[in-house]
Amino acid sequence: MAKQKKSALEEKKGISISEITNASSIKTIQEKRRSKINTETLVSAILNKDITALSRAITLVESKNRAHLEKANTIIKACLPHANKSIRIGITGVPGVGKSTFIETFGKHLTSLGKRIAVLAIDPSSSLTKGSILGDKTRMEELVKDDHAYIRPSASGDSLGGVARKTRETIILCEAAGFDVILIETVGVGQSETTVHSMVDFFLLLKLAGAGDELQGIKRGIVEMADAIVINKADGDNLKRAKLAKVEFNRALHLYPEKDSNWSPRVMICSALKNEGIDAVWELILEYVDVTTKNHFFNKKRNEQNKFWLIQTIEDQLKSDFFNRPKIKKELEQQLQLIDTNQTTPFAAADYLLSLLA
Repeated sequence: MAKQKKSALEEKKGISISEITNASSIKTIQEKRRSKINTETLVSAILNKDITALSRAITLVESKNRAHLEKANTIIKACLPHANKSIRIGITGVPGVGKSTFIETFGKHLTSLGKRIAVLAIDPSSSLTKGSILGDKTRMEELVKDDHAYIRPSASGDSLGGVARKTRETIILCEAAGFDVILIETVGVGQSETTVHSMVDFFLLLKLAGAGDELQGIKRGIVEMADAIVINKADGDNLKRAKLAKVEFNRALHLYPEKDSNWSPRVMICSALKNEGIDAVWELILEYVDVTTKNHFFNKKRNEQNKFWLIQTIEDQLKSDFFNRPKIKKELEQQLQLIDTNQTTPFAAADYLLSLLA
């Protein structure tokens, strides 16, 4: 067999120019893209209901990068005059109560009425790996395809009660983008409810019949915050139990003091799976808005929430600034080692670290 002649133009194996420059080029392009974020353009696009621009702005809000924070604050300030026109609804309940199914069915009902809705779903993050499932878009298969709905899953991270660090600002951006109803789904582990309650107009508690807590009225604090208790999965063999649970919850609610809003919390039953009772839940929320608007509680509550978030933001910023100081980081490690060897107490270590601010 004749030996093939090698061409003088044959390319030899080796490292291509693209491989040499690829990593640095990509990094340079990414840095240029980040530096070219035009806040005015983003704000204009958000006000024109551009979902891509909205998502990009929310990403800036959630970022811990200081440059991104400055841009995010500029965007939020520009969007603020166009916000505060939605109904903010917090939805909570233990895992397995059917929150995602309820939100999808409820959301589809609202879009069928011509409403634009935004779902801010807070997914649980692992305290060890910081990993998050972010599966709400998978669980809400129909709603995610709806042009009048926007779903934004966010990892809860290590923030208070599992609520995403910047959910409050995200609400403002969504309102500026023209969404009529903002739904905020909590992790549902009993810690995030207070924080969510401080940023919504209406707080809805989802329950299951036969869960063993009807007579106890579940956790007193959560029931006191609830503007309505909705017993989900009231269908089939479970319908009778749901009706009995409704009676028990109604009795429990009578034991609680009257709310400042002059609103008496209601107990309802529904089946999100079969789309039964969902329209009645929406009508109840509209009734609440009407009652609290007429007695001026609606705006009063929002003003109180704004004051709360002013203090909360200051506390968060002071905490972040404190722990990010190089000297504090170094001394904190030493104090932790002293605690390990029983050479100091947590309180003495804290006093010492705080004294370094003087």
